Amino acid sequence: MFSGPSGNERVRFIVPSDAGGGYDLTARNLTQTLRTDDVDYDVVVLPGSGGVVGLGRLDLEVGDPDLAMVMGLGLIGALETTPSAHSISELTPVARLLEEPEVVLVPANSPLQTMSDLVDAWRGDPESLTFAGGSAEGGPDGVFRILLARAIGVDPSSSTYRQYEGGGQLLPALLTGDVDVATTGVSEYLDQLAAGTVRALAVSTDARIPVVDAPTAREAGVDVVFANWRGLLAPPGLSPDQITVWTDRIRDLDASPAWRDVLTRNGWQSAVLTGDAFAEFLGEQATFVHETLSVSSHS
Repeated sequence: MFSGPSGNERVRFIVPSDAGGGYDLTARNLTQTLRTDDVDYDVVVLPGSGGVVGLGRLDLEVGDPDLAMVMGLGLIGALETTPSAHSISELTPVARLLEEPEVVLVPANSPLQTMSDLVDAWRGDPESLTFAGGSAEGGPDGVFRILLARAIGVDPSSSTYRQYEGGGQLLPALLTGDVDVATTGVSEYLDQLAAGTVRALAVSTDARIPVVDAPTAREAGVDVVFANWRGLLAPPGLSPDQITVWTDRIRDLDASPAWRDVLTRNGWQSAVLTGDAFAEFLGEQATFVHETLSVSSHS
């Protein structure tokens, strides 16, 4: 039984973006997989500024061992581009949970039929294309677009990138044609891909994935391999024993058949990293985002 690191019977996961996005999907799968008859799991949706609002709330809940926030590269990117009085380094790193591929999406009726079509259009008239993602430009969706642009010799700033607060906001803009291309996480759009309302031009993995019928970017001639990731942060001030309970339970979760099914169904890959290794990884990701945006601004 997962009773929460304090022994209480209520555990809360903060989702720092709108419902329907990748953080929300991760949190709700966590609650469904961890749920028992004796423990109540709540999802608290607290969007704003790419996750910075949720981060601020978490930072105030000092010493609460039954609260965690789902986060990922999107939050790292938001902190790079959004002034904040709060820092990830002040919080308790629990674990990296998973990695998720990015996908290049267009509306079903888009004239762009292949990744090669997109590359040609992007090189030929970059200002005519509007891209969008469910994260800040320094988050996974924006970074993936920057990496694609650099790989084909296009200045990333020559085309528009619109930031939405998660996939729930991005989808209507894509379906109505307000944006031409979305770079986003795979799991948020599996239903739309199955229904045929959107099409995938390429995925960011080094090999094709079962849940999306599309070539890799490399297969399509664009030398980019990239993955988003998601993890958990807890408030500051947790005791070593409370942190150990969290990390032990995450390892148990990762080994469970039910969670493995969740990973497979959503196109995710297990990528558990805990303790000091996760803290070091967070620092490396902050450096990666800073350098990526710095290079992009000078392209």
